[in-house]
Amino acid sequence: MLKALLSLTRPANLVTAIADVLAGMAIAGYFGVYDPAPVPVGWLCLATVGLYGGGVVFNDVFDAELDAVERPERPIPSGVIPKSTAILLGTVLFLIGISASFAVNQTAGLLAIGITVASLVYDKFGKHHNLLGPVNMGLCRGLNLLLGISIIPDQVMPWAWVGVVPIAYIAAITMISRGEVHGGSPTTLRFAGILYALVIGCLAALAQQQQQLGTALPFLLLFGYYIFPPLWRAVKEPVGQNIGLAVRAGVLSLIVMNAAWVAAFASFPLALLVFCLLPLSRLLAKVFAVT
Repeated sequence: MLKALLSLTRPANLVTAIADVLAGMAIAGYFGVYDPAPVPVGWLCLATVGLYGGGVVFNDVFDAELDAVERPERPIPSGVIPKSTAILLGTVLFLIGISASFAVNQTAGLLAIGITVASLVYDKFGKHHNLLGPVNMGLCRGLNLLLGISIIPDQVMPWAWVGVVPIAYIAAITMISRGEVHGGSPTTLRFAGILYALVIGCLAALAQQQQQLGTALPFLLLFGYYIFPPLWRAVKEPVGQNIGLAVRAGVLSLIVMNAAWVAAFASFPLALLVFCLLPLSRLLAKVFAVT
């Protein structure tokens, strides 16, 4: 029962959400402040776990009937977890996320509400639209990056535009994931690859602007190494298994992308610390589903 409840929250993905907010804090310049307070960092890490967890739980709630046909082994359609229990879990997680955000400041709290709304809109409506769905899902991640930036509230507006980068990246992953069950289109997969390349190029340009390209480059190279080979295999043979592996690689590699953000805006040691979340996420991915 406990493992089934945990599986609804996608534990491996929760680690990537924590990496998001750490990257946002680096962009805001929080780690450049002398002796930054650890308490707000802890609150925002808890907040993103609650918000992301709530979002993926409600994703399974709304997909229960479809999963009963396509993925009957999942906790809700298999009957291991009643839908009412899942709804309660998702609601509690959202409330934890919003409350923890308001404990930091009002800006963070309002962003948390925005993430909650965007998540529910995606879960119920957005995923069914070819264009809106990927953008909607990307918006959740973009707002999550801004949640990290909100640790210094007056930095949110100057850096709000960087939320476009995770929007593009997650949109690409969402496009790929459409073929996870029945197979996908090579054209769609190639377009996702173009978005991947644009994301890496944008990160490299920002690192250069911050005069930190040399620091960020190792993480950008690793990022490309982790995401492109699985995608290429899916392009050559767009069957469900290959597409699932490409999606899994894309999601877990968010940690590497976030390490690149930290390297571009903070320091190599801090970026390496974020990168070290990857083994934890991969370990959890062996036990719990990522997609």
